[in-house]
Amino acid sequence: MSDDFIRLYDVPLSDKEGVLIGRIIALWGALESEVFVQTLATFDVQDVEKLPNAMNNLSFVKVLELWKARVADVAEGERAIVLKQQFARITHLHDSRNALIHGMWTWSMAEPEKISTTRVSKKQIITMHFPAGSLADFHNELGVINFKIRYPGGVEDHARDRAENGGFISRRALCMLTDSPAADDWLPRLRLQIDKPD
Repeated sequence: MSDDFIRLYDVPLSDKEGVLIGRIIALWGALESEVFVQTLATFDVQDVEKLPNAMNNLSFVKVLELWKARVADVAEGERAIVLKQQFARITHLHDSRNALIHGMWTWSMAEPEKISTTRVSKKQIITMHFPAGSLADFHNELGVINFKIRYPGGVEDHARDRAENGGFISRRALCMLTDSPAADDWLPRLRLQIDKPD
């Protein structure tokens, strides 16, 4: 065995923080993909070269602006309100996303429960702090946004989509049912304590 593991650099993150950051990155990727696909669907173009430059997908912010103009702003009624709210939420979270992706993780002896990232952007040093619980909040908010941009009509939209597309099985369930080696990769489900009314 090599001694490379002795020299393995470890970022100053707890296991929970590492899992949350990984899931945030995956949820953000799903968000960018859905925004791109929905925006692309608004163009009736057979020739890719006729698409606007923003659709080269080099800048998510530019694709997001097109999505707002071509999807959220043309939706009707409650759906328009929901989509515009998601645009505002995505825009608000974008700096936090950049901090997670591009920042160097640090922490202080005075507040070990708080982690921070520091990065340089446009000749500015930017530090963003993530107090205890904020990564879980970020993760949960991204999950809600991902749902709402796909189903702005809520559970009715979701049910309609399931009915139109037939049955569904999650990756987790499929791995468990087929004895896939990946079945052991899932952590036990966390059960939320819900206060029941008296």
